[in-house]
Amino acid sequence: MQPMTAMRSPRGGMYFEAFEVGKVYPHTLRRTVTQMDNMLFSNMTLNPQPLHIDREFCEKETDWGQPLMNSLFTLGLMVGIQVSDMTVGTTIANLGMTDVKFPHPLFEGDTIHCTSEVLSKRESKSRPGAGIVDLHIRAYNQDNKLVAECKRQAFMLMQPK
Repeated sequence: MQPMTAMRSPRGGMYFEAFEVGKVYPHTLRRTVTQMDNMLFSNMTLNPQPLHIDREFCEKETDWGQPLMNSLFTLGLMVGIQVSDMTVGTTIANLGMTDVKFPHPLFEGDTIHCTSEVLSKRESKSRPGAGIVDLHIRAYNQDNKLVAECKRQAFMLMQPK
């Protein structure tokens, strides 16, 4: 078996061969989310949902009593954290995400951390030197409550010969 450094690209991403089916990889980056994150993302995506941008509405008219982080921001952050540890520089393409769930709200001031479990992998039938990896990415808040999860299918480079 080759040392792990040989299984990573110069940018740090893992090559197809390095992914171990069944292994759960804890990610190193953590991030505290802010009101500015929520406002910028909601405004950039033209999402006027008061659940994200109107504190008074949330305090008076919702079960939460405070704004919820935009779920698509949460999804993007979770995948971004995964990319930084596993797929930067080795992804050919993102093939899709399924089974996206947000079982517990994420609020301003929460700190997110993530894990990725390798569900399966197979060599590409159509492209030599590439493979497909199925990942289950999970995001947790500082109390280890699951706030988001998704399955991601990534088209990955194999280690150059």
